[in-house]
Amino acid sequence: MATTKDFIIEQIKKSIAAHETSSPAKNMGKVISVGDGIVKLSGLSNVAMSEMIEFKNKKGSVRGVVLNLEEDSVGAIILGDYFEIKEGDEATASGRILEVPVGEAMIGRVIDPLGEALDGKGTIEARTFYPIEKIAPGVIARQSVNQPVQTGIKAIDAMIPIGRGQRELIIGDRQIGKTAIAIDTIINQKGQNMKCVYVAIGQKESKIASIVARLKKHGAMDYTTIVLASASDPASLLYIAPYAGTALAEYFLDKGEDVLIIYDDLSKHAVAYREISLLLRRPPGREAYPGDVFYLHSRLLERACRLNKEHGGGSITALPIIETQAGDVSAYIPTNVISITDGQIYLEPDSFYKGNRPAINAGLSVSRVGSSAQVKAMKKVAGKMRLEAAQYRELAAFAQFGSDLDAETKAKLERGKRLSEILKQDQYSPLSVANQILIFYAVINGFVDDVAVEDVIQFEKGLHQYAETAGKETLRHIVTSEFNEELENKMKALLSDYKSTLQ
Repeated sequence: MATTKDFIIEQIKKSIAAHETSSPAKNMGKVISVGDGIVKLSGLSNVAMSEMIEFKNKKGSVRGVVLNLEEDSVGAIILGDYFEIKEGDEATASGRILEVPVGEAMIGRVIDPLGEALDGKGTIEARTFYPIEKIAPGVIARQSVNQPVQTGIKAIDAMIPIGRGQRELIIGDRQIGKTAIAIDTIINQKGQNMKCVYVAIGQKESKIASIVARLKKHGAMDYTTIVLASASDPASLLYIAPYAGTALAEYFLDKGEDVLIIYDDLSKHAVAYREISLLLRRPPGREAYPGDVFYLHSRLLERACRLNKEHGGGSITALPIIETQAGDVSAYIPTNVISITDGQIYLEPDSFYKGNRPAINAGLSVSRVGSSAQVKAMKKVAGKMRLEAAQYRELAAFAQFGSDLDAETKAKLERGKRLSEILKQDQYSPLSVANQILIFYAVINGFVDDVAVEDVIQFEKGLHQYAETAGKETLRHIVTSEFNEELENKMKALLSDYKSTLQ
């Protein structure tokens, strides 16, 4: 017969067997050393590359990202204030790759690379998160570039056109108008059904404040998000900024929408990555950049694409900006990005200081796919214009020697001067494609030959005003119709009527 003691022991055993522990296993480690935004950790045996980790201290928690997996330690960058992290602090792996909030709520806001608001308009409620690193769509998912991105800048839309899904590099020395081209392009997307993401890497906050004010003035913040990693932010935030911006762009891409993303600029991004890599004790290579600096930008820019209809039909058009030193396009980072992109817009200082703005060098600039996205009338007019511009450059260099020139050469030089004048354009004044085609047609067909060079800009402004009232139907046909004899006759009649009003 069982005693009371045996009965109690039996009941305890049953209770223990029935009890379930719900405490999950945690992957934890300890800080070995910390400094300059880089932390070395022991433990974390099952952590993955780019996995988020969390440091807890008395003042709260700070996030980090794993970048180095070594035999006996883990190297990570800290996304935030690293001064509160001390040797011996605990770090917990989250089990998730670094991801950022995305969604419609981001439109019209200025955010940091982690999705936190910087514009003082309150917190952003986002329910969707995207990983900052993602494998680019394969060849099968893509389709060819055949729709234009109108920048509103005459020299670009005619000679270096950009298509939806293209990657076009803007390259040049500092302070000669690279950002100006990017901002004008954003302003020109009003009514074009295009979302815009402007990623500012290492820029002064005062400069971004003026850009935001300008975009608001033109109504462009209604479809634009600014991702800001300012010059005062740690290198870790500068490093993840372009990837975070691309994650936001991919949210709209997945919805079948068109997105324009600008990286301003990737030179500062490469410098931030070099700083991180050297602190993590990775071996330096050319110009002290790590060996994988090419992959740093190639995996970013390959995510810009145009998807086919089976995959949603959206597109991401990328305009990376690279700053050169004294016009040296053969430096390490410029050559890397030139080889990744589908063409480049090269801005030269000499042209800028002569007053040619935008200071685009049409000889060194190229678009490898955009010409297939031009409207038919622009393709027809721009081909002849590009030829005339090239001939003028050669003749102008020859004419410097002061030898006697025949009448035909003089006429070509005079027309070239007027063409150069037409390609000048004020900032924040993008032009519609129909108006661009009309003025280019006027120049290459001799309608401006009898206008004095200094009066060409005034002639152009007057033509656009006249066409908006008296030639609305012709402007509509320029964009929608085939470039045939009937359209040419309409354009000639409009130009002749305008010229008759000047006499």
